[in-house]
Amino acid sequence: MTQSRLSHAEGGASFVEVFVAMALTVIGLAGAMAAFQAAERSLRTGMLATRALAMAESRIEAKRSVRWNRLLLDDLNHDGVPDIVMRDDGAGGDLLAGDGVYSGSWDQDDVHLFWTVTPSRPGSLSTSGYVLIEASAVYAASDGRHKLRVGTLRANPVFVGSP
Repeated sequence: MTQSRLSHAEGGASFVEVFVAMALTVIGLAGAMAAFQAAERSLRTGMLATRALAMAESRIEAKRSVRWNRLLLDDLNHDGVPDIVMRDDGAGGDLLAGDGVYSGSWDQDDVHLFWTVTPSRPGSLSTSGYVLIEASAVYAASDGRHKLRVGTLRANPVFVGSP
């Protein structure tokens, strides 16, 4: 009688209980992995948005700080030699030739940057009282393509006359 009580009291978990515990653990781990993937996508989108905004604002500030006669030249790698000469010829990212809008573009780190300088008067920058400077950045995220635009006006410091 003592022997039967001992074997009955030492009964452990059955195979079904262990299998159910393992299945619940796997389901919990899969949910945690999906949460990490969603967080990573969100961080990547945020990083691209921040990078795009910084690039667009940087291009605007570069145009605001350069001398007026170098407004259509862009030194993107800061070596003192212009990398891009903005043109109004309908090529290289310029939408329409002769529309009075000078444009440039640049691709870096999954962001396409496009900027324009629009004089207040068609023709030479020296005859314009001010220019409109705009920069657009386009990037692709998991939920589609995003575009942001920033812009500013800059006055011609040596202009004499009516704008």
